[in-house]
Amino acid sequence: MNRSPVSRRAVPLWLAHAFRAQRGPVPWSAVCRGALAAGPLLPAGMLGGQTASGVLAAIGAMLAGINDRPGSRRASVKRLGVPALAGALGLFLGTYAGQGLAAVPLTLALTALGLVAGGISAVGPVASAAGTQLLVAAAIGAGMPAAESGWQRALAFLAGAGWLLALRLALPTPGSLAGDFRFDGERAAVADVYDAVAALVDAAGGEHATARRAALTAALDHAQDAVAGPRLRRYAGSAAERRLHAQFAAALPLAEAATALYWAGEPVPARAAEGPRRLAAAVRGNTGTGPLPAPHRSAPALRALDDALLRAADAFDRGEGAHRGLLGRRRGFRHALRAALGTGGREYGLRVALCFGASAAIAQALHHARWYGQHEHWYWLPATAVFLVKPDLGPLASRVLCRAAGTVLGALVFAGLAALLPRPAGLVALVAVCGAVIPVATRHFAALTAVVTVLVLALVMAGGEPQASVSRIGETLLACALVLVVGHLPMPGERGGGVRARLAAAGSAADAYLLHVLGESGDRAERWALRREAYRTLAEARTAIALAAAELPALARHTEGTEAVAEVLERLVDTTTACAVHLDETGRLTPRHLRRLREALGELERRGMRVPVDTAAAA
Repeated sequence: MNRSPVSRRAVPLWLAHAFRAQRGPVPWSAVCRGALAAGPLLPAGMLGGQTASGVLAAIGAMLAGINDRPGSRRASVKRLGVPALAGALGLFLGTYAGQGLAAVPLTLALTALGLVAGGISAVGPVASAAGTQLLVAAAIGAGMPAAESGWQRALAFLAGAGWLLALRLALPTPGSLAGDFRFDGERAAVADVYDAVAALVDAAGGEHATARRAALTAALDHAQDAVAGPRLRRYAGSAAERRLHAQFAAALPLAEAATALYWAGEPVPARAAEGPRRLAAAVRGNTGTGPLPAPHRSAPALRALDDALLRAADAFDRGEGAHRGLLGRRRGFRHALRAALGTGGREYGLRVALCFGASAAIAQALHHARWYGQHEHWYWLPATAVFLVKPDLGPLASRVLCRAAGTVLGALVFAGLAALLPRPAGLVALVAVCGAVIPVATRHFAALTAVVTVLVLALVMAGGEPQASVSRIGETLLACALVLVVGHLPMPGERGGGVRARLAAAGSAADAYLLHVLGESGDRAERWALRREAYRTLAEARTAIALAAAELPALARHTEGTEAVAEVLERLVDTTTACAVHLDETGRLTPRHLRRLREALGELERRGMRVPVDTAAAA
C-alpha cells in the first residue's frame, strides 16, 4: 500500500518546512571567495597588532558572505554593499550608545532602532538584509565593549565587507571566460530565461505546464535583477553589455508568446522549443545564433513565438541596447516609503522593535546579574532575536527549530574543536573553513546557523573571550522562547498585513497591465514592463502566502483565503497575456478570451478585491 500521501498530510506544514533545503550545484566561486574573505582578515589584524579590528572586519566579511548569492557583479554591489553600509552605521551607533547610555536609555534607543529597521525591511530583500545587519551590528557595538571608537569599528567592519565585495567583482567565475567575464552572471541569467521559455513551450498542454510557467517568471526576475545593477553612467558602457541588454529584451516577447501557448492548454510541436534552446546556447557561449528551425504558424500564439524568435535572432546580430524601462523595476523613494509605513511595515516594525528591545533588556539584566560569568559581552541574545524575527527566513516555528538545533550543534562542534586545535593558528583555519562553507550552508537555516555559530565563537575567542559555548546555547534558547511569545502577541491593526500588502500590490500591477492591453496601446515596451511587474509582484505575493500558510495554526488562520485570491490573479494575468498576443495577431479577442476575463474579474470582486476595470469594458 502506498502510504506517502498519508505521511505527507500527517506532517504539519510548519514542521515539514524545517526539513526543506534548497538544492543545486555547489557554488565554487562563492566558496573560494568565502575562504579568501574572513580567513585572511583575522590574521592580518593579529599581525598588525589590531586583533579587535581584525575580528570586526571578519564579521563584516561573514555577514556579506551570507548575502553573496548567484547573480551579476553589478547587482552584487547593491546586494552586498547596501547591507554593509547599514551594518557599519549600526556598529557606529551601537558603540556610542553602549558607551554613553545607561541600561534603560540604551534599551529604549535600541527599541526605536528596531522599529525603524523593521519598517525598512518591508521594502524588499536588499532592504531586509540591510535592516538585519543594522540591528545585528548595533547589538555587537553595544554589547561587545572595546577600546576603539565607534567610527574606527565601523571602518573595520566596512573594510571586511568591502574586501569580499572586491573579491566578488575581481575574481572570474570558473568556466565563464567566453568573451568579457565581467558579465558572466548576466550571461548565465539571460540564457536561463531562454531555457525556461523552451521548457514552458515543451510543457504546454501537459501536467507540468503551471510549474514551468512559474519557473519562467523566476528566471525573468533573476535576469532582470542581474542586468539592472547600479552603474556610473546611465546607459551600458560596452558593446558586450549592450548586447546582453538586447538579448534580455528579445526574450520578453518570446516569454509572452510561450505564456499564451500555456494559456491555450494545447500541446505544440516539439520543434517549437528548439529555437529558444539555440538562443540560450548562443547567449552562454557568447556566439552567433546559427540556423533556427523553420516556423510553424498554425495558431496566433505560435505565429507570435516564431515572429519573436526572428526578432530575437536579429537583435542578437545587431546587439542594440534594450529600453531602460525593461531592465529595472519602477520603484522609487515614494514606493519604499509607502511599504515601510504601510500595514506590512508597521506590523513587522512593531514585532522587531519589541523583540530587539526586550532581548537587549534581558541580556543587560543577565549581564549585570553575572549570569554570563566572566564574559563581558551580551550581544548574542539580541543578535539572535533579530535573525529569528525575520519572516523571509521561513515560518516562525521553523526558524525557531532550525536556530535552536543549529546553535546547539555549532556550539558543541566548536567546544570539541577548541579543545583540540592550536591557538591562534587553529582558530584562523577554522574561520577560513567556515567562511568557505557559508555559501553552501545558506541553503538551510539550521546549517547556516551552525556554521555561523562556529565562526563567531572562533572569532570572539581569537579576540580574547574565553570559551562560551554553553552560555550561547542558553541565550539562543531564551531568544527562541522570546520570539515565539512575541510572534503570537496581538498587534494593532489586521494580522497578516505583510501578506495582504503584497497581494494588494499584485492586484494593482495586474490592473495596470490589463488596462494597458485592453486600451490596445502600441507601446510594446511599456506592455512588457507592466507584464514583468504584474508577474513579479504576483510571485512575491505567492511566496509570502506560502510562508504564512506554513506558520502554526494560530498564525496561519490570519491569511486564510489569500492563496485563492492569488490563483485568480494569476489566471487574470495569464489571460491578459494571451489577450495581448491575440490582439497583436488578429486585432480582436475571441469569445473564450472575453469569457475568461469576465470570470476572473467577477471572482476577484466576489472575493473582496476591488477591480477598477469595468467587466463590460472587457467585452
